[in-house]
Amino acid sequence: MFSILAKIFIKDHKNYSNPDVRRKYGILSGGFGIFLNLVLFALKFIIGILTSSLAVTADAMNNLSDAGSSIITCIGFILAGKKADKDHPFGHGRYEYITGLFVSFLIVLMSFELFRTGIGAVMHPAKIKMSLLAIAILGFSILVKAYMYFFNHRVAKKIKSAAMEATAADSLGDTVSTLVVLISGLVSIFNLTKLPVDGIAGIIVSIFIFKSGIEAMGETIKPLLGTPPEKEFIEDVKNTVMAHKLVSGIHDFVAHDYGLGRKMIILHAEVPGDTDIFKIHDEIDLVEAELEKKFNCTAVIHMDPIDLKSPVVKEMNQLLHETAENIFHGMTVHDIRVVPGVTHTNILFDAVKPYECKFTDDEIREKFFNAVQEVHKDYYCVVKIDCPYV
Repeated sequence: MFSILAKIFIKDHKNYSNPDVRRKYGILSGGFGIFLNLVLFALKFIIGILTSSLAVTADAMNNLSDAGSSIITCIGFILAGKKADKDHPFGHGRYEYITGLFVSFLIVLMSFELFRTGIGAVMHPAKIKMSLLAIAILGFSILVKAYMYFFNHRVAKKIKSAAMEATAADSLGDTVSTLVVLISGLVSIFNLTKLPVDGIAGIIVSIFIFKSGIEAMGETIKPLLGTPPEKEFIEDVKNTVMAHKLVSGIHDFVAHDYGLGRKMIILHAEVPGDTDIFKIHDEIDLVEAELEKKFNCTAVIHMDPIDLKSPVVKEMNQLLHETAENIFHGMTVHDIRVVPGVTHTNILFDAVKPYECKFTDDEIREKFFNAVQEVHKDYYCVVKIDCPYV
């Protein structure tokens, strides 16, 4: 059903990397979710009133809050599609994350209210009148929510949206919580226990809602705080840059995420120091243009000239890389330069220290110094310690 709607309402619907197509997917998914949730709310609310079931009524209110959440999500995608302006030069893509965070707070707030009501129902249980019609509607609701999880999850993967993935997780939580309500209804119909199952089911539903709210909150907070790009993306960028013959290596790779279509890639490209600078600059311009077209981003590349012919640089390159790996697995070095002097020679380079490495910066510098001194007593290390951004 959703796939048919996408084909009808979204032009070029398979071009998922296009920001406009992505925005339309988010709006369409939100609108479809609003419709389904309102239908489920109406059915469950009527049944909850007729049967005096707190659990069913609580599940109905959860569907109403989901409809409200879908409205906010739609607004987020609409605002995220606004063009950059002088106050927001990187665009408005993070509105999607902000509205997702707001929705998460609403979900958590609803869970606390349902939990409080459930406790009251356990302490002061009321007789419920569950019918086979109510059971059938709850079963129908489970199927609808499972379908909503399926299409939300599928859309989230296609357009790479944390907010949509959180919506999918919420739908999956609703599927489980409605199943709990259904089980409590069956227990009530067949009078299998004297326990206040309706109140207990209401409490369980509130816990599932709380869990989905916290998970959704985490998924939307991550991109707001800043997370490293996916490994596949990093490798793809590296392979694209390294395919150009004048580039012998890259380092200091940083990716800023302002929403899909609003990424900024910054990296240093190692280029031969004895080649015409105009030729190299032209090549780097071509690399930036290729990255921008391929990844729909802004690319900024700094040229780092290196000496590829000096035997001293080659020797130090091998020694320093081996030393870095011996100090801590995954540590790397770059920007190796040799500056000869009258009394001694300086070896200048950067070392990338993994976050898991417990050595202090001074301890790392000392280890490099000792390793170089074992080979050349008149060589001194000048080390800049970097942290990895990818």
